[in-house]
Amino acid sequence: MKNAKSKYTIQKTPFVVPTDDGKVIKEHFGLASDGNDKLSIAHMIAPAGWSEPFQTPEFDEFTFIIKGKKQFIIDDEVIVLEKGQSIKIEKNTRVQYSNPFTEPCEYLAICTPAFSMDLVNRED
Repeated sequence: MKNAKSKYTIQKTPFVVPTDDGKVIKEHFGLASDGNDKLSIAHMIAPAGWSEPFQTPEFDEFTFIIKGKKQFIIDDEVIVLEKGQSIKIEKNTRVQYSNPFTEPCEYLAICTPAFSMDLVNRED
């Protein structure tokens, strides 16, 4: 992964997070892939009809949409992002992520500090 001089790292084998909802999560940098607790970068594909429960993460999350659309409910506001758009959601903000649309949504998620199930605070 690191070159001989350790000036850069190329990630060729991201950590594939096991899911049971059809979502594809490939973490390139972060706790699961390289132990980095300061930042995580993941390539995601959310299938049509996918959703997660509300959560109040203890990290800032940046999302950049590559293809398709993704819906965010922040407090009571519904926001839909499309290809080429991005959003930053501040830590300790109650949010729900979903793709209620007919096409998959491909996007990048960047979290600071790194994503951790211990910090996501998902509701039942």
